[in-house]
Amino acid sequence: MKKNKEQIKTFESYRKNYPIEIQKRLDQIQEAIKSAVPEAEEKISYNMPSYRFHGRLIYYGAFKNHIGFYPASGAVFKKFKDELKVYKQSGKGTVQFPYDKPLPIELIKKIAAYRAKENIYE
Repeated sequence: MKKNKEQIKTFESYRKNYPIEIQKRLDQIQEAIKSAVPEAEEKISYNMPSYRFHGRLIYYGAFKNHIGFYPASGAVFKKFKDELKVYKQSGKGTVQFPYDKPLPIELIKKIAAYRAKENIYE
């Protein structure tokens, strides 16, 4: 993976820094979130892709061995505890989706939809 020192401004400029296999994974996550929350606004925040919908929704980023997924809510980890337990978690806000396993697309959609509802009703 190339490290880009310049400020990332778009999803496309973020993804182009990675090999095609990782780009495909990033695209899958983007499509999953957009299908679950079509009104979500795409942004680059902390130099990684993120979404906003009535506030912070989800962040994600590519790393050496995994995609880091940041749902911006501790409640997600309680609500989806059983489904998330198969993934390494770091701190109270990160899930790691390893490159050697398929992405849990349906789970990502469920989390995005849950976060959208959570943001609306907070």
